[in-house]
Amino acid sequence: MQIGTYKFDRVEFAGSLGDLGTLVPLSVALMLITGLSVTSVLLMTGLFYILCGMYYKLPIPVQPLKVVSAIAIAYPDKISLPIMAAAGIIFGVVLLLMSLTGLIDWLAKFFTKAIMRGIQLGLGFILINKGIEFIACPQLFIQQPDTTISVGGIPINIMIGVIGGIITLLLLSSKRFPAALVVVSAGFVIGILFGALNNVSLTLGPTPIQFYRPTYDDFANALFLLVIPQIPLTLGNAVMGTTDTCHTLFGKGNLTEKATYRAFGTSMGLVNLVIGAIGGMPVCHGAGGLAAHYRFGSRTGGSNIMIGLVFLVIALVFGKIGISFLSAIPNAVLGILLVFAGLELALMIRDMEKKNDFFVAILIAGIGFATTNMGIAFFVGIIVMYLIRWQNIEL
Repeated sequence: MQIGTYKFDRVEFAGSLGDLGTLVPLSVALMLITGLSVTSVLLMTGLFYILCGMYYKLPIPVQPLKVVSAIAIAYPDKISLPIMAAAGIIFGVVLLLMSLTGLIDWLAKFFTKAIMRGIQLGLGFILINKGIEFIACPQLFIQQPDTTISVGGIPINIMIGVIGGIITLLLLSSKRFPAALVVVSAGFVIGILFGALNNVSLTLGPTPIQFYRPTYDDFANALFLLVIPQIPLTLGNAVMGTTDTCHTLFGKGNLTEKATYRAFGTSMGLVNLVIGAIGGMPVCHGAGGLAAHYRFGSRTGGSNIMIGLVFLVIALVFGKIGISFLSAIPNAVLGILLVFAGLELALMIRDMEKKNDFFVAILIAGIGFATTNMGIAFFVGIIVMYLIRWQNIEL
């Protein structure tokens, strides 16, 4: 079915599942470890997906802020829920100021094609590596680390990863049996068969949404512990990277006229202000998420609307057991989605022509992959790029 420019079919729906490999592990870990409300997290994720689909008319992703999430998961004793709320508010204000003043367009001049391709290649490597970790993990589920089930000494999770990866490769171009839809559906069924929902009682309804009033100390801690480390990655990936990936995948024209630095900065700024107010999970866009949706079939905003509605239903109807539902997807299936998303993103380097640009891009990718800090990689890349230009070095 097609309504205007929005398509609602199984291929679009399959594409909408493409970024679950990033969204599910981080969001589930945040909800389990920090105590974030399931309904707050999934409600805002679903609403933002729908609004992005309606406004941009493209499969624009919604992802957790990776640096913020990683720090909150690693140091739950230091990152309280009021600090998380403060981070969302500060992050929203910073992005809105950058977008409304035009500062974000001025910063864009530092993100040359070589820099962008380096960031995309590095993120691609990171996604592939994380995907392989999920596939090689002996545990079957995220929420139950002791669920190591083996057949003939080989963990079931690894078997699912190998077989699922082959099936995904064979179905990548299929419109009749979209790869992501087949693999995620089969994975969910396998998860249920292996007891993912055995100890779950069917309790319907949302979880409580709690409004926070962060203190001055909460705002100070949020700024220095969470927001400042996150900003370089957000500018490079969620703003510049998503814009460039949109134009690379969909071309420059009427279809992508709304895909601008200011627009992405503004949309993320507005939603994070609301998220901060209701104690949700700070979110962003992302080049990797867009590549994932595209790789598995998404071409219109209809993809966003469908996955957004799924999250809304889980948030409002199944909020109390939402974590259990999401955790029923085997680790290997999430890994498969990450691997193919990473490949799509990494392959964008293929349009590079000059050796100097290749050098800068690969340097950024290597540093980013080795350190998992794209902010450091970005700054090193800029310094090296300008040194090469200043000294007229030919590689």
